[in-house]
Amino acid sequence: QVQLVESGGGLVQAGGSLRLSCAASRRTVSSYGMGWFRRTVGKEREFVAAIRRNRGGTYYADSVKGRFTISRDNAKNTVYLQMNSLKPEDTAVYYCAADTTGYGSSWLESAYDYWGQGTQVTVSS
Repeated sequence: QVQLVESGGGLVQAGGSLRLSCAASRRTVSSYGMGWFRRTVGKEREFVAAIRRNRGGTYYADSVKGRFTISRDNAKNTVYLQMNSLKPEDTAVYYCAADTTGYGSSWLESAYDYWGQGTQVTVSS
């Protein structure tokens, strides 16, 4: 069983920055692929970023590439999402997810079998 807890969300002005954290169960960050997704009211949950378990390869949605950075600290068993140059369109509930199987595409929800409860990010104009 894997438990994930997100934190770091809040209200920020456009152009500002936030750093989200995902505290995971023992060895989760180092052993499994991890991802960030987000959901806006009225929209489907969409892929944001992912980091693979092996050599730490990262993947980003086109909408956030160059602005967001996913990283992990194995010692703290925590995954981060550094969000810079935030836009109002980034407003959403952000979810951390763990892929325990190692199969599937990291940009698809179906690849992940454990999810956090989400943290709200609101970007004002």
